[in-house]
Amino acid sequence: MLNTFTNIDEYILLFPVEVQEKLQELRKVIHLQVPDLEEYIGYQMPAFRYKGKPLVYFAGYKKHIGFYPGAEGIHNFETDFKEKKYKFSKGAVQFPIHENLPLDLITKILRFKTNEIEQKKS
Repeated sequence: MLNTFTNIDEYILLFPVEVQEKLQELRKVIHLQVPDLEEYIGYQMPAFRYKGKPLVYFAGYKKHIGFYPGAEGIHNFETDFKEKKYKFSKGAVQFPIHENLPLDLITKILRFKTNEIEQKKS
């Protein structure tokens, strides 16, 4: 994808409506769970910083939403991913477009990531 966007709103508009809705839902959940986030574009994806540190990234695709909480964010939730039959790698998990986003799981991952950042600061 050519870098034709400068912010998350522009990024989301590059996708079909079905994907846009999922991306907006994910963005909203992230903001609801973690106050005082900074939005930015990192690695050509929507990204969020918490207390100056990268928190998570996400990306839209034709058949899934990619969610990137980093290696520890994936490692700690591998059992959940296997249980729900999500494809995942050492740094990303794929949420199928045709399924509801796993908001409870996303919330748990966000809590884990914010705690991880808090621990490193102290």
